[in-house]
Amino acid sequence: MISKIMKTVPTINWLSDLKVFAINRLPAHSDHCYYESMEEARSAVSMKMSHELNGNWKFCYSLNPDNRPKDFYRSEFNCSGWGDISVPGHIQLQGYGKPQYVNTMYPWDGHNEIRPPEIPTDHNPVGSYVKFFNVPANMQNKPVFISFQGVESAFYVWLNGEFVGYSEDSFTPAEFELTPYLTEGENKLAVEVYQRSTGSWLEDQDFWRFSGIFRDVYLYTVPEIHVSDLHVHPQLDSTFTKGTLKADLKLQGLPASKITAILVDAKGDLVASTNGDENGGNCSISMTVDSPVLWSAESPYLYKLYLQLYNETGSLVEVVPQNVGFRRFELVDKIMFLNGERIVFKGVNRHEFNPRRGRAITKEDMLWDIKTMKRHNINAVRTSHYPNQSYWYELCDEYGVYVIDEMNLETHGSWQKMGAVEPSWNIPGNKVEWEDIVMDRAISMVERDKNHPSILIWSCGNESYAGEVILNVSKYFKKVDSSRLVHYEGVFHNRDYNDTSDMESRMYAKPTDIEKYLTENPDTPYISCEYMHAMGNSLGGMYKYTDLEQKYPMYQGGFIWDYIDQSIYKKDRYGTEYLSYGGDFDDRPTDYGFCTNGIVYANRELSPKMQEVKFLYQNFKLIPDQTGVIVKNESLFSNAADYVLEYSLFLEGKELYRDTLVTAVEPQSMGRFEFTWPVNIADITGEYSVQTSLKLKENTLWSVAGYEVAFGQFVYQVGSREIVPTQGELRVARGDVNIGVHGRDFTVMFSKGVGSLVSINFAGREMIALPPAPLFWRATTDNDRGFSQSFHSGLWYTASLARKCVDIQVEEKEREVDLSFTYKFSINNDVEVRTVYTVYPDGSVRVKSEYKGAENLPQLPIFAVSFKVPADYDQLEWYAMGPEENYSDRNMGARLGIFKNQVSDNLSGYVMPQESGNRTGVRRVSLTNRDGYGIRISSVSESLECNFSPYTAFELESARHVYELPNAHYTVVTVAGRQMGIGGDDSWGAPVHDEHLIRADQDMEFEFIIQRI
Repeated sequence: MISKIMKTVPTINWLSDLKVFAINRLPAHSDHCYYESMEEARSAVSMKMSHELNGNWKFCYSLNPDNRPKDFYRSEFNCSGWGDISVPGHIQLQGYGKPQYVNTMYPWDGHNEIRPPEIPTDHNPVGSYVKFFNVPANMQNKPVFISFQGVESAFYVWLNGEFVGYSEDSFTPAEFELTPYLTEGENKLAVEVYQRSTGSWLEDQDFWRFSGIFRDVYLYTVPEIHVSDLHVHPQLDSTFTKGTLKADLKLQGLPASKITAILVDAKGDLVASTNGDENGGNCSISMTVDSPVLWSAESPYLYKLYLQLYNETGSLVEVVPQNVGFRRFELVDKIMFLNGERIVFKGVNRHEFNPRRGRAITKEDMLWDIKTMKRHNINAVRTSHYPNQSYWYELCDEYGVYVIDEMNLETHGSWQKMGAVEPSWNIPGNKVEWEDIVMDRAISMVERDKNHPSILIWSCGNESYAGEVILNVSKYFKKVDSSRLVHYEGVFHNRDYNDTSDMESRMYAKPTDIEKYLTENPDTPYISCEYMHAMGNSLGGMYKYTDLEQKYPMYQGGFIWDYIDQSIYKKDRYGTEYLSYGGDFDDRPTDYGFCTNGIVYANRELSPKMQEVKFLYQNFKLIPDQTGVIVKNESLFSNAADYVLEYSLFLEGKELYRDTLVTAVEPQSMGRFEFTWPVNIADITGEYSVQTSLKLKENTLWSVAGYEVAFGQFVYQVGSREIVPTQGELRVARGDVNIGVHGRDFTVMFSKGVGSLVSINFAGREMIALPPAPLFWRATTDNDRGFSQSFHSGLWYTASLARKCVDIQVEEKEREVDLSFTYKFSINNDVEVRTVYTVYPDGSVRVKSEYKGAENLPQLPIFAVSFKVPADYDQLEWYAMGPEENYSDRNMGARLGIFKNQVSDNLSGYVMPQESGNRTGVRRVSLTNRDGYGIRISSVSESLECNFSPYTAFELESARHVYELPNAHYTVVTVAGRQMGIGGDDSWGAPVHDEHLIRADQDMEFEFIIQRI
């Protein structure tokens, strides 16, 4: 190893030299562990032959190379007065410089007029790191190496004043040998990290722009005989009953006298064993396995291979444990198959992110992520858009998640500007001079990750257009690994390079466009590598995509964009923490809130969107009716008998009965099972709901027995729903301005001056803080902004702020009093709303709102009645679709039931304030104070959509951060006949699907009743 080290004088010119991206860096290799004994290998303890250098390092920050301490690496340079920085971690999240968020444009756009491979010189932050260490005792007199698992974006390394090496590529390991430079006692390690390099042109991903040593750093040594690289090839024959395990080893050090391979099953029982012989530093081993248990996301069965290396004296010097999963992934008749079954990816794109640590995520973060995915039926992840930490792939192997492993390549800003495809200076394109630096990234990923069974597909990167260079990357993947397919979406923009990808992959194609592709005799299967842009309150219409899974065999699923919000904790001017987005750090240019697209909030709390994902990604579809349930098993390898099916009956939201069934349904088939209800259980008039739930029988790695993996419901009515007339007397007081309707202990008052209901007073408790008024506007969602709803439909904002009452009618009847108010609006003379209030002797008030439409007006965001009550009334009990917020195009995953929450809960955690907290299918909802007094709002014939928020739509509209919202003084009640869907095909212009829009030229009406509690 030592002889291969180049004695080189480092130069800053390497940063912009395409030919220089690795100096003295060791060849990429598999990410296997190794131990000195079988006992250690079996226990999977931390490797004794490695030593972490994580922790505090001395640090100096410089704005550009001219200001850096050039000689800091010298042994005599005193850095004791420097500050400290934590490794792993980003420079910009530890008090130096500032984070910057941009999506497609390069971060220097508008600051520097440069073209690749030039880099900015005036603003290229430099981090000078120093770490002092002593060589651990078990590494004395042995070769010593250092591993940097991730450094962004280029760095130089010195030890004790001697230059060690240089590397680019932020997301794969860079390793160097330190042996020649070590001294006895304390050693000085110096690392100089640059934010900008030629590599920066290849790392234009949609993420925060950081720099620094953000993944682990550690020393390691190797025994006298060492497996430097391992490639396992678990293969299956066409019947999937005969397995062959081949292993190719690269060895370093002394010759091995014996190499033994032992394969054990998940219980540790011996399956097969064999010996191998070294041949010129290489060794190949092969063994057969009869009827192997196959690996899949549904059943991630792993064997363990132990490789034992012995020296010339017969002593065991190294044991390499390696997980092995037998699976066969292939294209058959233009369809992707896993172990002989058509696969459907129910996936997400996932950035590595933590709101305090950025991309320097922890193992705890990764464990939370993998469990959350499994709990919500997510079976696949795309490592957008760079190789992840090795531990993530270990978890995917163990827990069962399919992976598209994506190389660290995106050059979006080089070919797409302001949404237009303009590849005049696209890189890498067909530029031969870029091939080596790009290919290096592909090689580094494959060599490290090749042994993980969870990886089914290699990806040539993201949004880098197309050309010979990326085509050659694809050819490389196929040459070195026939067990996986190759993905690349960019050929959609240049069909000359279709051979780059084994599948048709598109981003944000509309369902109709996908169907068009699938019905025109396509050559390759289709996946949506990005779909359902989940920015803010989104994910509406997702069912239109998942419906394609069973309709078209060549539609093989997709990957939601994306898994987690990229929001960073920051403090406002008063010291209160909030989750920030682009621009909040005075970073310019920026793409502002476009980093908040997760189905999980940045703080790893679930967003309401996850409710829909879990339902639509179910492998088991439960379709109940009054007497039984159809179980449709869409899984590939799981039997429904592995779960408990629970069924229950509810009347008006209250449980009447619950029992369980045994349901044995084979994969890719369906069966019907009958319920056993008690006699006459559903004789009472009312609304019934049959709920079915498939639950885990036993504990798993990711959840406990009893956890629900699938549900289905059926709602039906027995008898007719009638409103019982109330008894009692009413007194009407007609004043000059006000009309009061009085009962035994209540007053309902209307104002001719205000033109509305102004008071509902029950036994001295006033419920109306601001009179009801027609509402046509909702607080703009991120998708609404992308569609320019304020431009297209902004007149409805105006209509919601002001109206003119043109007619008031009062009619006294025997047991009720009707008052109607008719409103006109400045936006159009023909638009009219009539609101009718009917007061009954028990104090209840029936409200009917009628809308008369007009031609040539834009879509309505909502048609509702909104009013305020005092903020003390903040306790909610719903009988509606829930429990999480839902909308007409995102309520497949909601279920009818009784749910409780507080008004403040309905302000969902979207980083930019917007419409949130709605419920569809509202039958009734109670709003009370903590003493239990308040009102109940009930539907009359058709169910409602309701929202209870601390803020009006206009207060939310005016705020760009949560901290801009005022203190809550009211509960804002919004009762809607309809609200438009929220959409989600994309967030930059895609409209909500037609069936979830509200046309302005149609007449509408809805009714509800306000009752005292």
